[in-house]
Amino acid sequence: MKLIAMYLPQFHEIPENNDAWGKGFTEWVNVKKAKPLFLGHHQPRVPQNEDYYDLLEHGVMEKQVDTAKKAGIYGFCFYHYWFGGRMVLEKPAEMLLNNKSMAFHYCFSWANEPWTKTWHGAGGNKEILIPQIYGGEEEWEAHYRYFRPYFLDKRYIKEDNRPVLMIYRLRNIPRFNDMIRYWNECARKDGFSGIFIISMNRCRENVEKSRWVNASVDFEPNRTKAELLVEKPVLQPREVGGLLWNRLAMRCIDYRKLNEKMIDKEHVKNHFRMAFVDFDDSPRRNTRAVIMKGSSPRRFGKYLKKTIQLSLQEGNEYVFLNAWNEWGEGNYLEPDIRYGYGYLNQIKKVLKELQGIELQSRDL
Repeated sequence: MKLIAMYLPQFHEIPENNDAWGKGFTEWVNVKKAKPLFLGHHQPRVPQNEDYYDLLEHGVMEKQVDTAKKAGIYGFCFYHYWFGGRMVLEKPAEMLLNNKSMAFHYCFSWANEPWTKTWHGAGGNKEILIPQIYGGEEEWEAHYRYFRPYFLDKRYIKEDNRPVLMIYRLRNIPRFNDMIRYWNECARKDGFSGIFIISMNRCRENVEKSRWVNASVDFEPNRTKAELLVEKPVLQPREVGGLLWNRLAMRCIDYRKLNEKMIDKEHVKNHFRMAFVDFDDSPRRNTRAVIMKGSSPRRFGKYLKKTIQLSLQEGNEYVFLNAWNEWGEGNYLEPDIRYGYGYLNQIKKVLKELQGIELQSRDL
């Protein structure tokens, strides 16, 4: 069983974020300013030893890799941002590529949406900072050329001699079949058997039926929480003086209920499952947030074990974990001051309990 953790590279400064939010902006800015919106609301989230790291500093990623490997995580899936040849947040993955001493597997998930302000403030109104451009063969070739040194890296995750590439919203790409066909041709010229494309099922993608899409993964908890939120009444939260009222008004979901719904969903070969740690995007969205209640290391371990067991029965060797470091969504495996290494220890514990599962994070 190979556990792959989603990895957010937004923990270092970039010009685009400095221009939009002010000098020094990283994901930590949102995390630090978060406040409890009702009694018992676990905010702000604080990393262990108040380690508000900068991913570009020497030794930071090395420490992350070492911690993940010790827990039994097979690799990271880096979010990749490409806008017609323009990139943002690309440096952490480039650092890993260039540092061969970090013996750890990895792959990419192309977050193919426009770069907007909607995830932070902006009153819910979309303000596009960088548009998404898909283009034709010239654009596809440039994009493949960027992927090429990663694909050729022996640490890059491959399935049947095909580099694994997740795409967030394939149906947003006007000519995705043509694009993937072209990339497959490029990959074969490099000695691969093609590219192993995984569609991320956030809501209703349905593109996994394409002959050029090899697999899909349910992007959780996003996919299932959308189903549960339909059942909740709409009340108006209060940003000030509403701690008691907001306990009822905030959009909260029970961690156990959501996981049970996830577990019950039918999966087949190459329809991968995803386990998640927690969810609370109030650092980004304030009273418009969705907040999970009831997550703990023990419960996470319980559902991770079920997820792995079901995946093995379904013939799948990958389980994706959301997430390594989504601190702005309260969704992270990294140690914090509340649970320490509790979630990571659960991964190690579950893998040891399940007979026949080897820790494959060091098989390089």
